[in-house]
Amino acid sequence: MDVTAIAAAASANSAAQTETAVQLNVFKKAIDIQSAGVLALLQAVPTPPPASSGGTAGGIVNTFA
Repeated sequence: MDVTAIAAAASANSAAQTETAVQLNVFKKAIDIQSAGVLALLQAVPTPPPASSGGTAGGIVNTFA
């Protein structure tokens, strides 16, 4: 077995592991950025007004008519 082939394989394996770790970190950061954006959008949604107990148009749907 060739020693240089073993060294080359070990080096390629190490590079692949490093590349995978970097890709995973970038992915995690992208997910964090997206979650922050979604949270900001959800907080920007206004709360709906309370249900009307009558007196205003469209507050109650008459289901018996």
